[in-house]
Amino acid sequence: MTPSNSPALAGLAPIVGERTAVLILGSFPGARSLAQQQYYAHPQNHFWKILQAIWPAHALPDAADFAGRRQWLLDHGLGLWDVYAACAREGSLDSAIRDAVVNDFGGLRLPRLAAIAHNGAESFKHAPRVVAALAAGGLSHPSDLPVYRLPSTSPANASWSFDRKLDAWRDVFARHGLA
Repeated sequence: MTPSNSPALAGLAPIVGERTAVLILGSFPGARSLAQQQYYAHPQNHFWKILQAIWPAHALPDAADFAGRRQWLLDHGLGLWDVYAACAREGSLDSAIRDAVVNDFGGLRLPRLAAIAHNGAESFKHAPRVVAALAAGGLSHPSDLPVYRLPSTSPANASWSFDRKLDAWRDVFARHGLA
């Protein structure tokens, strides 16, 4: 890989807890998310809209209350992180990611982890590496851990309608008792 002239960008900390049943993994935060230090901060990204549609009876905290959103995720049994800890990138597209460093998944302690759901193709490319790192870190059942490639919630994924994305995400959550 050719070194990039772009400055190195650092990702966000994981949102995980003792009750995390499904770990959602993106690739790397977009420019707006990095600027606001919040996952999926771009208003055109469908991530938060999809989750609110899955749990309509549980009001999603406003975007200005990211601490509330973190807790909302944890209360629903979700964890959230990205496959890349750092990279160089101009803009927000996954195709522009260069010199990426994968996060240390072996350091996560997720006693109730039942599945990993990758938010898009770039994240899913690292599925075997993520499972291997979790196993090396002490995950007790790595060979039984379902791993899903979900349609990206990014506005760049215009080939999938909101409803089609919602159906795919809801199906995975339902398989693990979260919807």
